[in-house]
Amino acid sequence: MAKEERFEKLYSQGTLNVTEIWVDKETGVNYVFHAGGYAGGLTPLLDREGKPVVSPVLNGSLPTRNK
Repeated sequence: MAKEERFEKLYSQGTLNVTEIWVDKETGVNYVFHAGGYAGGLTPLLDREGKPVVSPVLNGSLPTRNK
């Protein structure tokens, strides 16, 4: 049985300079990942008030999205 992945990629932009949004399926916290060249970084995605963006999580999975 395959192990369930904890993180799910919600958004991706770019090829050489990549920006992605990932969500933790256990906590719902969203993260921004940016990579350019040999450097990269990951940080929580914050709203206007400086609080982490949290997506709803139902039983360890995200609600389905329209693609």
